[in-house]
Amino acid sequence: MSTIPKSVFEFLKKLKRNNHRDWMTENKKEYQTNEKALKIFYASVAERLNEKDEIEKTKIFRINRDIRFSKDKTPYNVHRSASFSRAGVHRRGAYYLRLEPGNSMMAGGFFAPEPADLFRIRKEFETDDREIRELLAHSEFKNVFDGFNTEYQVKTAPKGFSKAHPAIDLIRNKSFFVSHNYSDKEVLSPQFLDILIQHYELLRPFFDYMSDVLTTDLNGVSLID
Repeated sequence: MSTIPKSVFEFLKKLKRNNHRDWMTENKKEYQTNEKALKIFYASVAERLNEKDEIEKTKIFRINRDIRFSKDKTPYNVHRSASFSRAGVHRRGAYYLRLEPGNSMMAGGFFAPEPADLFRIRKEFETDDREIRELLAHSEFKNVFDGFNTEYQVKTAPKGFSKAHPAIDLIRNKSFFVSHNYSDKEVLSPQFLDILIQHYELLRPFFDYMSDVLTTDLNGVSLID
């Protein structure tokens, strides 16, 4: 079974204390060794996901930060992260993993969907929010996820929607994803891959529902061939 070596977190802790290019250059070999271990772990995640889903792409995010418009000029992220995108136009959603000492998490859903998809999701919730609420309230799902992340919302109501609508708490969102945090002990345990996959699999009914929404119009007519 693929596991995450302790050296990954040890390196990230040192990077947080020495976040500059000279230090990274001096410790490049250690960084590369850990990246190889992480790539093996990410490949194991994709393989396991493919047992019950279809993954089109694994994206490993760069450790270099984009500092062009940031006040924080430290050059490197102090976490490692990857996403796993589902295959085909009829499968929507992506799985996400962030590994960071004291701040690791998995997530899944629809982060900053394009305007047409965002509008379609909001119109679905405006028309009928019963199914999405049932999915979010399901006992197994709720034991792991505490509803949509509400960090990304409009202040009152999106243009064209009533702020008095009963589903405005859902409609206000600009992203539709859920997340779950892990302790360092959990991440570094031999069971972490199994735990992560179990949590990802809880997302499938949500993904299937949202995929259906995003591939049909409000009358239920398919938008894909």
